[in-house]
Amino acid sequence: MKNAQSQPIRHCKLCVLPSTFPTIDFDADGLCNYCRSFQKEKDHEGVKDRHREKFESLLRKQRGAKDYDVLMAYSGGKDSTYTLDIFKHHFGLRVLALSFDHGFLSPFALKNITTVVERLGIDHILFKPNFALMKRLFVVSISENLYTKKALERASTICSSCMNMVKFVTLKLALEKEIPYIGYGWSPGQAPVQSAVMKTSAAFTKATQKVLFEPLYAKFGDDVKPYFLSEELFKEADRFPYNIHPLAFMEYDEGKIYSRIQELGWEPPTDTDPNSTNCLMNAFANKVHQEQHGFHPYAFEVAGLVRMGVMSREEGLKRLNQSGDETVIHAVKLKLGLS
Repeated sequence: MKNAQSQPIRHCKLCVLPSTFPTIDFDADGLCNYCRSFQKEKDHEGVKDRHREKFESLLRKQRGAKDYDVLMAYSGGKDSTYTLDIFKHHFGLRVLALSFDHGFLSPFALKNITTVVERLGIDHILFKPNFALMKRLFVVSISENLYTKKALERASTICSSCMNMVKFVTLKLALEKEIPYIGYGWSPGQAPVQSAVMKTSAAFTKATQKVLFEPLYAKFGDDVKPYFLSEELFKEADRFPYNIHPLAFMEYDEGKIYSRIQELGWEPPTDTDPNSTNCLMNAFANKVHQEQHGFHPYAFEVAGLVRMGVMSREEGLKRLNQSGDETVIHAVKLKLGLS
C-alpha cells in the first residue's frame, strides 16, 4: 500500500484517480495511464452498438424459451432499478428479480424494491441470508486479506464479500431455474462494455469458487455451503447463463435515470452516502478501505464516468470527498459488534 501520509496526493488532470491508486502512473502532463489507454481506443460508440446488437441477436433465439428470460440481481438502487425497467420495457423480457438483504439494506431501498416490482409487475424473491454468518463474514473481511490487491482497486473488502455472495447465490438460482441470463445494474464505470454480454464459464467459475470458498469454509464450516454451487451444477457447462449489464451499451444519463425511476415510485434515500442509493453499510466500508489502502474504493468507477463524460471532474471529486453520515457509520459498527 502506498503511504498516503508521506506525500501529497495528486489527481489525474482529466479524471479523479489519485496518486495513491495502486497501479497508477502519470505522464509529464499529469495524465494517468488509464486515461491514456482510453484515449487510444477508437470508436467507443461502435463498440457499444456491437454489444447491444449481440444481446439482441441472442434474444431473438432464446426469448421465451424458459419460464423467465432473465434473473435480475436487484439491489433497489438507482442503477439496478433502471436496469430492471430496461429489461421489462425496452427488451420485453420476462424477469425474475432477486434481492439480497444482508442486514444493512436501507429502509428506503426495501420500500423502493417493493414499490418498483409491484409497479412493473415483476416476480420477486427477497433472499435474506443468516445475519450471524454475514456479520462474521464482514468482520473477517475487514481484518484479513481475503482478496487480491487488484480486486481491491474496484471495491472495498466488505463490498467484495457481499458481491461475491450475491453473484454465487444468483448464479445458483439461475442454474436451478434454467434462466439463460443474469442481469446486473452496473454503471459504465464499474464494468467495461467488453464484458457487457458474456457467457459464464463453468471452469472459470469453479476455479473462482475454490479460491473464495476454501478460506470461508475453513472459518465458518458448513454454514457457507448453501451460498455456493454444488459439484452437480458444474457438470452441465452449456446451461451456464450469460451475464448482462446493459448500462454499459445503453445511454447512461443520471438525470434521465432519476426521472424515469421516480415515475416508477422510486424515492431517493436520505440515509445512505453519496456513492450508494441502497446500502447503509457503504459509508463505513468506504471509510475502512480508505484507512487501510489510502484511496476511495469508488475512485475507479467515478474516474470511468468522468472519462466517459457522464459526470464532470469537479462533480467526481466532490462525490469522492464527501464523507458518510457518522451517525449511520456508528450504527453500522454497533450492529457489527465493532463499537
